[in-house]
Amino acid sequence: MLSKKTKYGLKALAYLATTELGEPVQIAEIASHENIPQKFLESILLSLRKTGFLGSKKGKGGGYYLIKDPSEIQMTSVIRVLEGPIAMIPCVSLNFYEKCDDCPDENTCAVHRLMIQVRDSALSVYRKNTLADIIEAPIKS
Repeated sequence: MLSKKTKYGLKALAYLATTELGEPVQIAEIASHENIPQKFLESILLSLRKTGFLGSKKGKGGGYYLIKDPSEIQMTSVIRVLEGPIAMIPCVSLNFYEKCDDCPDENTCAVHRLMIQVRDSALSVYRKNTLADIIEAPIKS
């Protein structure tokens, strides 16, 4: 399940993507428009700034802004920053691999095989989408 942090982060990025590139938007405006608790949003935006997605400007007329074009912001990167590993269990993670304590052999583990498929499916969707795609595209079924 997607955490609220990730959901709110995606909503905030999508909102910023609809504004002029490099134009600061105040946290209160984003929080109000996207119905996100402001204190929680502050933490999320700070994390996105520290990882290179956003810039910020202090003072009057300040706020947060995208530092890259939305078409250059891959969903794989955003999800990993906000949510952590894409894989549901550590033994199938590409970037955060850990052997499961309760599994004697990954090669014969049914859960491992299933979770590889789940990971690969999620990665396929994330890799095919940028921030520009999610704000412009109609929902595909």
